[in-house]
Amino acid sequence: MLQKVATTGVDLDNVYDQTLRRIKEQKGDRSRLGMEVLMWVSHAERPLRIDELCRALAVEMEATDLDPENIRPQDTVLESCLGLAVLDRDTSQVRPIHYTLQGYLSQPGVLPDAHRTLGQTCLTYLNYDQVKGLPADNVSDLEGMPFLEYSSLHWGDHAKVELSDHAKSLALKLLSQYESHISSVLFFNQIRDPHLHPLSGRPFPGLHCASYFGIDEVVAVLIEMKGCDINRGDCRGFTPLMLAAQRGNRGTVVLLLSEDDIHPDKRDNYGATPLSRASSNGHEGVVRLLLARDDVNPDKPDNYGGTPLWWASCMGREGVVRLLLARDDVNPDKPDNRGQTPLGIASGNGNEGVVRLLLALDDVNPDLPKNGGKTPLWSAASEGHEGVVRLLLARDDVNPDRADDRGRTPLWWASLGGYDEVVRLLLARADVNPDGGAISRVLEC
Repeated sequence: MLQKVATTGVDLDNVYDQTLRRIKEQKGDRSRLGMEVLMWVSHAERPLRIDELCRALAVEMEATDLDPENIRPQDTVLESCLGLAVLDRDTSQVRPIHYTLQGYLSQPGVLPDAHRTLGQTCLTYLNYDQVKGLPADNVSDLEGMPFLEYSSLHWGDHAKVELSDHAKSLALKLLSQYESHISSVLFFNQIRDPHLHPLSGRPFPGLHCASYFGIDEVVAVLIEMKGCDINRGDCRGFTPLMLAAQRGNRGTVVLLLSEDDIHPDKRDNYGATPLSRASSNGHEGVVRLLLARDDVNPDKPDNYGGTPLWWASCMGREGVVRLLLARDDVNPDKPDNRGQTPLGIASGNGNEGVVRLLLALDDVNPDLPKNGGKTPLWSAASEGHEGVVRLLLARDDVNPDRADDRGRTPLWWASLGGYDEVVRLLLARADVNPDGGAISRVLEC
């Protein structure tokens, strides 16, 4: 019905107001059930399947285990919200009846304390005896526990938004035993790159998890716990500080940096530092905090030769690039292990704003080739980045016809890629040979 109403000019907010009033007027616990369904539908981090939702609704805050008798039939759950939530038969997910309902339910005051309730529900479930008793080394056989994955992956997202004292207590209880808890394995499987970070027997500690989410109140307590090693790395070598820096959790970074024994420049298994991770992800506030430290090297390369500036240039993080270029101890032309400079990688990725910043410096060579003889102009032309090509061609110290080690010029690559405007820009130059480019070798390629 709402699908039709939405196209007739009817005030949908008024329709939703009336329907919510009817939901609240239902007898028995249908009222509570209906409102909780809408809470999950509108505030969950992803759409829940109907089996997940039924388990979530069955969680009792003061219980020690999930009572199977609390699991309501699917029809009862759906009927309780009077049609505002519907089941997608193809995906088994429960969704709002209309896209406008999401915005309506997210308005302040409509569903107060939603994130607090959802976070507490997830944490209560994870602290149930039957969940704590699951072996952490077997995550493939979880039949009958559909709510385990969502609660493991997203309790922190809700707690980050709204943390009650009860949720804080539950979080600390979970994280104090996190390394042996099945949720730590599920969570790490979610955040790791399976190609770069294979599973290992090394556990993922509780402080790492809290730092990843940036739940400062919980982090502060965990730091003070006996035996807590704030510089400990996970199986990737990531410390709590690195996780917080990578995610841009400024409050957590402040807490960790305030510890006397913190090692703020500790590398991970790939040679990256917290500053590198923060720079790559564009977290300017965290970068400022780390650059204020005397024990942080702002120009330290990783195992591949990439410095914080290199990574910020690669990802187009203009604000971070400005912060790093303001330092006298940062080399703006420092190449990685392949000879690719910050200007070269920014040009190849089309990060025009970063290219402008680097070209404004006297100590940046705009025509420096990386291994293979590929200059910044060559990289920009081969990817069709017209704006960057214009910037580089405006320089007197850039050779527009410089070929790589195989004789392929910027014009050749632009022509091969079909980048017509870049070809026109290059052909407008008198110092570009329109017949160059080692054609015989090109044909062999």
